[in-house]
Amino acid sequence: MSCVKTLPGGLLSKAAHKVEREYRIIRALETTDVPVPKVYCLCEDESVIGTPFYVMEFLDGRIFEDPAILDVPTAERAPLWKAATQTLAKLHRLDYVKFGLHNFGKFDGFYNRQMATWTQICGAQENAVDADTGEAVGRLPHFDDLVRYFSRGTQPQDRANLVHGDYKIDNLVFHPTEPQVIGVLDWEMSTAKYFRSDTFLSTPGLPTPQMVMRWYRAVTAWDPQPNMEWAVAFAAFRSAAICQGIAARVATRQASSPQAKSYADAFRPFANFAWDMVERKERGEGTDGIGAKL
Repeated sequence: MSCVKTLPGGLLSKAAHKVEREYRIIRALETTDVPVPKVYCLCEDESVIGTPFYVMEFLDGRIFEDPAILDVPTAERAPLWKAATQTLAKLHRLDYVKFGLHNFGKFDGFYNRQMATWTQICGAQENAVDADTGEAVGRLPHFDDLVRYFSRGTQPQDRANLVHGDYKIDNLVFHPTEPQVIGVLDWEMSTAKYFRSDTFLSTPGLPTPQMVMRWYRAVTAWDPQPNMEWAVAFAAFRSAAICQGIAARVATRQASSPQAKSYADAFRPFANFAWDMVERKERGEGTDGIGAKL
């Protein structure tokens, strides 16, 4: 069984939705230990169905929309998160040059390019108007302060790795019964960049940040802890921008599912959390690494 991946409709920006890029990295990863669906073909001719698309394998497994994974017994949640962490670590330890991805992204100036891109995208997203109320989606809280902070000399000196770009629990397909990731989805934002930009936010009640770090180190054999607080704040900012984009699609009726509406409501809390992390770091207050309490 197979399925077709296309661009979402009604995009304000196509920068974060490049199916051609997604096809390329999935194809390259097929021979690695990073689980991805098999891809069969890419069509870049928009005259065929109106947009570029590719055909990929259908994965028969479980997708959890809630990071707390409340659908499974408590004892099974930590092993699922361990599998998610180990899968990310496997991606980060790959020699991307070996797999033909040497020109998959520009390493120098990564965070500055990110901020320039998100500034442009968020500017369009915040002006999207609700089809019924006429109200604009609105600006990210603390947006200008966050852009200034992440654009200045606080940026960590990082190592180059393949990064997914939107690594979160609902972009993973798990085995139907086992705590095993059988496929990582949604690679449109992937690139060869700083591995800390793939930081994902853990959830209270699940494995501690310290435990997640141990699982990660066991696979990669390096310590991601230095500058992790900066990376968590950056990840929260980027999550806020992504959720704002979903809010824009909800406002313009390009998305209507309960999950989309839930993400749309999250862009302000994510931005507020990012700014709280920045302020705590600037005051010299310690945080618990990758533990996000939203």
